[in-house]
Amino acid sequence: MRDNPVLRVVTKIIVPVIFLFALYVQFHGDYGPGGGFQAGVIFAAGLILYGLIFGTESIRCLISTRFLRALIAAGLLLFASVGFLPLLMGWNYLDYDALGQNPLSGQHLGIFLVELGVGITVAAVMVTIFVAFAGRRDS
Repeated sequence: MRDNPVLRVVTKIIVPVIFLFALYVQFHGDYGPGGGFQAGVIFAAGLILYGLIFGTESIRCLISTRFLRALIAAGLLLFASVGFLPLLMGWNYLDYDALGQNPLSGQHLGIFLVELGVGITVAAVMVTIFVAFAGRRDS
């Protein structure tokens, strides 16, 4: 299946569109359906499609396992820090009102950062799981 030129060309065309849609879902999540989890899944699906057509080694060449682990940690750290920052300012955990000059801007910034952290973590975890299991060889 890796030698099929039609699949390779279609994948090269469709994967950037999938990434663009993931960004749309990520940034539109404040105003409509979507958000970090959905965007992370869509982004990971694009990378997994790429890996299915071009092989898991191609994903490993694009993104190292060490970088994926760093992304997982960074997403979790972003989520946690958005929660603890208001706590350090004397507010409640994940009380976004403390993050802005007024409650509306604080809510917007807080939700955006939490959803971004979730999206990064979900995408990195899904790709890590795919690479771990798809890269195994049965003896």
